[in-house]
Amino acid sequence: MILALDAGNSRIKWGLWANGFVAQGSLPSADAVHLFDALHVHAPASRAIGSNVAGGEVRARIEQALQPWRLAPEWISSREFQCGVHNGYAAPGQLGSDRWAALVGAHARGPSDALVVNCGTAVTVDALTASGEFLGGLILPGVHMMARALSQGTAGLPLEPGAFHAFPDNTASAIHSGAVQAICGAVDRMRAALSVRTGGEVAVLMSGGAAPVLAPHLHAAVLAPNLVLEGLVEIARE
Repeated sequence: MILALDAGNSRIKWGLWANGFVAQGSLPSADAVHLFDALHVHAPASRAIGSNVAGGEVRARIEQALQPWRLAPEWISSREFQCGVHNGYAAPGQLGSDRWAALVGAHARGPSDALVVNCGTAVTVDALTASGEFLGGLILPGVHMMARALSQGTAGLPLEPGAFHAFPDNTASAIHSGAVQAICGAVDRMRAALSVRTGGEVAVLMSGGAAPVLAPHLHAAVLAPNLVLEGLVEIARE
């Protein structure tokens, strides 16, 4: 059994794989040391593979948490080529390991021109061709980061919950709707650019905590919440 770990800025997602995910869960990255509290009720994994963009302290806490299973996680980094995906970054190693795993996971689902969109603390929008070529991608603030930046950078804009409206009639909803429209606009522009490049339809695969908030405002977007974990399993099985 393979333990896949996706350590992000806000949360750690995990999945136990044995011909499919037999168990999954998540916890705040700040609580990484408690990871084994969720795992110990399951049969031990024989291997662990992970992506970590949360820093060295979180990595060390995860490694400490897995000591009862005597597992030392294999932490991936982006490569020039892996599992059928070509990395188009000028410096392939600069690409975040979570983005790389998600691209591998998307390609493993079947050949398709696709945008791989991860909606977490930050939002990434990555272009992948049906042949497995990663052309490049965008990074922009997530919904909550945009709202927080407006609140902290101005004297009169509050950090309050808002709702999406096409024509917001209050400040909180104007901020929330603006963030949603900004992110969805970036996705739509990238999809149009990829469609021009490849001449075909472009799928939009969305993961991350804010994906359910954004997906309804995009045409034919598909929620793929386990894309990073799926990619990690593909890398482990290769």
